[in-house]
Amino acid sequence: MSKLPFQDLKVIDLSTVLAGPSVGTFFAELGARVIKIEHPKFGDVTNTWRLQQESDSSKQSAYYSSVNFLKENMALDLTIEAHYSLFETQLKDADIILMNFKKGDDVKLKVRPENLWAINPSLIIGKISGFGSDNDRIAYDLILQAESGFMSMNGTPDSGPVKMPVALIDVLAAHQLKEGLLLALLQHKQGKGQVVSVSLYDAAICSLANQASNYLMAQQVPQRIGSLHPNIAPYGEIFQSKDEKLLTFAIGSDLHFHKLLASLDLIALQDDIQFKSNIERVKNRSALAQIIQEKVGELLAAPLLSILQELGVPAAQIQTLDQVFADPNAQELVREEQIGSQNTKRVSQIAFKFEA
Repeated sequence: MSKLPFQDLKVIDLSTVLAGPSVGTFFAELGARVIKIEHPKFGDVTNTWRLQQESDSSKQSAYYSSVNFLKENMALDLTIEAHYSLFETQLKDADIILMNFKKGDDVKLKVRPENLWAINPSLIIGKISGFGSDNDRIAYDLILQAESGFMSMNGTPDSGPVKMPVALIDVLAAHQLKEGLLLALLQHKQGKGQVVSVSLYDAAICSLANQASNYLMAQQVPQRIGSLHPNIAPYGEIFQSKDEKLLTFAIGSDLHFHKLLASLDLIALQDDIQFKSNIERVKNRSALAQIIQEKVGELLAAPLLSILQELGVPAAQIQTLDQVFADPNAQELVREEQIGSQNTKRVSQIAFKFEA
C-alpha cells in the first residue's frame, strides 16, 4: 500500500481499556493521526494491569501497549476549563472521536453529541458501552462472557464455566465499531455529524452464530464439551502422538473423514454403520475418538501432519504462544514502537491485505 488510506484523517481517542483503544490503533496503523487523551492522574487503567515481571511502573504495561500504537498522548482533565479548551482546539479539525464513558460521565465531561457538534458539526462520534448508551451499569469483558452465554458453553463437563483467555467480547465490539465508523465515513456528508454506538452486550449476542441457531431452531442449550463441536465429529477431539505432541482434526465432510481414515490405516471404518455419516459420528464420537487415538499414538506428529496436509485434511498441532511467534508468518504481524527507552510490541490490528 503506497499511500495509507487514512493519512488525512484525525482521530481523538478518549477511550480506555481494550475495545475503544484498539479501534484507535486500527486507524493509526492505516495512517490516521490519533491523539489519545488520558486523565493526568488516573490515565488508562490498563497501565496498572501488569504481569509479575513488569515491575517498572514508568514504562507502559504490555496490556496497554497491545492496543495503543502510533498515538500521540495528551494528559487532560476535561473538568478543568483550561484543559477543556485545549481539547476543543484538537476537536475542531478532528474527523472521529472515540469514547467509552459510562452514562452520566459524558454530561459531566461535556462530551455529549450536542457539546461536540457545537465545536465540530461534522464530527463522527464512536461510542462503546457495556449494555447500551442509556444503561449506567459498568461492564468488563468477563461480565459479558458470563451473561451472554459464552462462559456457560466454554470448558469441560468437569471444569465448570470457563472464561476465554482473550477479552474476546471487547475484540468483537471493536470490530463492530470499526465497521460502523467505516460506513459512517463512506456516507459522510460534509457538515453533518453522526453517532455510531456499539454495546458489548449486542456484540456478544450477535457473535453467538451457530450456537444461537442451534438453540433458536432446535431448542438445544449448549453444554460444556471442551473443544468438541456440537454438530461435527471428529472435530476438536485432542489426540496425543507417539512423540507426545497434541493434535486435533477438523473433519468437516465425509471426504475429509475418508482421507483421515486412509492416512491412519483405518479404511475399514468407512463402511461402519456407527461412523458412516456425520450425524452417526456425532452420536458415537467417544468410541470413534478412542479408535483414532490408538492409531495416532503409534505415529510421530510431523510425518502424520505432513500426510494430512498433502491430502487436504484440516489438522494441526496445538501450539503455545512461543511456538506461534517462532513462525515467520506470525512475526510479520508484530508491530514495534520505541517509546523513550522502552521497545513496545503488539500484534497488528490489520489482518486484511489488498491484492492485485
